[in-house]
Amino acid sequence: MSQGQWYPPEWPERIRALAAGELTAVAPRRAATVMLLRDPGPQGATPGPVVHMLRRRTSMAFAGGAYAYPGGGVDPRDDDRLIGWAGPSLEHWAARLGVATVTEAQAIVCAAVRETFEEAGVLLAGESAGTVVGDTTGADWEADREALVARDLSFAEFLDRRGLLLRSDLLGAWARWITPEFEPRRYDTWFFVAALPEGQRTRAVSTEADRTVWIAPAEAARRYDLGELLMMPPTVSTLRALTPFRTAAEALGAADVQDMTPVLAQARLEGDELVLSWPGHDEFTKHVPTAGEGSTAGEGSKAGEGSTAGEGSTAGESGGVA
Repeated sequence: MSQGQWYPPEWPERIRALAAGELTAVAPRRAATVMLLRDPGPQGATPGPVVHMLRRRTSMAFAGGAYAYPGGGVDPRDDDRLIGWAGPSLEHWAARLGVATVTEAQAIVCAAVRETFEEAGVLLAGESAGTVVGDTTGADWEADREALVARDLSFAEFLDRRGLLLRSDLLGAWARWITPEFEPRRYDTWFFVAALPEGQRTRAVSTEADRTVWIAPAEAARRYDLGELLMMPPTVSTLRALTPFRTAAEALGAADVQDMTPVLAQARLEGDELVLSWPGHDEFTKHVPTAGEGSTAGEGSKAGEGSTAGEGSTAGESGGVA
């Protein structure tokens, strides 16, 4: 069992309560997170693209200390009205994301683009269908970013004010994970992939992250396996899925063939053990003794606390949404 997996010590008790009918599952909140990629350049130490990750502050109640991607919850205003749009149609996105209406699809894609801007300072939008904004580090951009974070400004208002179209063609839907039913805070999260636009750069602006890093997916997964980086199952799974690609563009081009079937954890009692599993992802299966379980849970937590991840989100709890 890999030692970098986030495992809250209260899970066994909540799993038992759910099985006994003593716990009612809360409805998951919709969210989006983005695996932002860039090619490392001719002198890069890795043969493929690197991915932008944030480390959630250890003081966070949910997945503190875990590494994740920029992301967060859907803003109810993201489907209030149609926005400036470029790329595949909303009907295409509704089918790809597995939702019933175009307004739902717009809200999810908006969340992905908005949260990437809020948490990394990167904006997937342009004045036309063939352009993308350049440097977004100026004071006026920062004022708008902060207004979006505070929800003083809706994303539609932001785009309209600046005369921008959301470039949905710069995103690819990659996976969908739903937080287990026994969790008190649940998210139905769509994972997207995108390439860093030319002229833009990431900034460490998230208030819920204390470190950021550009890291090769294979290296991040290796350090998870060693117990050096704390992550949750969807983060590790998507990192492993990115490892075969040689460029960011190649990964983005492969998005349309990724399986979007929602992944939902299952829990069952087997004798003196609780067995927690994610269908199709056997590496995350956990066997938790029902007696003396505190030490087992503590080991899972200890792996993250002892992390030496010296390199390095908001609402929606980033990639920790499953």
